[in-house]
Amino acid sequence: RQALEEMRALYERNQADVSEAKSGRTDLIFLIRFRHCCLLRNQRCLLAYLYDRLLRIRALRWEYGSVLPNTIQFHMSAEEVEWFNRYKKSLATYMRSVGGEEGLDLTQDIKPPKSLYIEVRCLKDHGEFEIDDGTTILLKKNSQHFLPRWKCEQLIRQGVLEHILS
Repeated sequence: RQALEEMRALYERNQADVSEAKSGRTDLIFLIRFRHCCLLRNQRCLLAYLYDRLLRIRALRWEYGSVLPNTIQFHMSAEEVEWFNRYKKSLATYMRSVGGEEGLDLTQDIKPPKSLYIEVRCLKDHGEFEIDDGTTILLKKNSQHFLPRWKCEQLIRQGVLEHILS
């Protein structure tokens, strides 16, 4: 906001000096050019900042999944939340289009697994959790389970489960 206010003030001063320069004051041309260079620099800085935020928001989708924690979402503007939701929908559409009938979840196995099953501890009550073989497990706080990695990776990223390293 401060940079935008500075840019607005520089632009208004340039507009006033341009109208004077048109009337014959050629000594203002260098000052107008200098302010214009300042405006372009501030614009580049703001665009770099916004692009960095966009990359970080995109990385949040891969780290936390399709639902962001409230603590993170609190620090995002409405436009950033809207961009996140559009990116989330676009990624989901793409993942459904590849990998056959069920689609392919690209957000799983971000790091190659060392084993197919892992031991996890539940950090908060989550309710019932169904595995592919039809077995349902009740995820209660402080309970420990031996589950397929690919089924619980999303819950680990969301903070529901914790991987127990032996």
